Amino acid sequence: MELIQNYISILQLTMDQLPHQLIADVIEALQQARRKGNQVFILGNGGSASTASHFACDLAKNTRQEGLPHFRVIGLTDNMAMFSALANDDGYENVFTEQLAGLLRPEDIIIAISASGNSQNVINAAEMAHRYQATVIGFTGFDGGRLRQLANINIHVNSNVIEHVEDIHLMLEHLIVSSIKGQVRTVVKVQAPVAQLRAELYSD
Repeated sequence: MELIQNYISILQLTMDQLPHQLIADVIEALQQARRKGNQVFILGNGGSASTASHFACDLAKNTRQEGLPHFRVIGLTDNMAMFSALANDDGYENVFTEQLAGLLRPEDIIIAISASGNSQNVINAAEMAHRYQATVIGFTGFDGGRLRQLANINIHVNSNVIEHVEDIHLMLEHLIVSSIKGQVRTVVKVQAPVAQLRAELYSD
């Protein structure tokens, strides 16, 4: 029981240190990408690859709203035929950059997830994003590594416990998607009475 309580207690303390303003900045950057039709690419290694895939699914599906554009989002960890072919032929460090090469445009967004912040394929993707004038959003842990320096917005989990870092990265994606959904609902609720009033004022 003590091990269970310690895990939960330390996880809670780590969550309490999360930078709320930077999380809000990520939400706004994604909302802007949605409005402008920019592409969002999400990537990561190992457990972070699973988080990237989950994030891409949630952002694409759970934010849909009639009258609003869908997010244009791609998880770069999901096409295993492409991923393994690139790893075999061009090197594991290039599995993301080679996918981005034909897709990335200025003002697109890359969400790069890496607990250590030093996975070379993630770093290469972030460096490529800067060359293309795209925005890099980083999710990091430990000391943040190289990714912390490359990210335009970096959400850093202040922990050296890999399980806690990955737990919180997944929680962050749920928080961000849930917040976007909440903002959409608020806009819809505010706009509906205005539209109704306008119809009543200008009807014969």
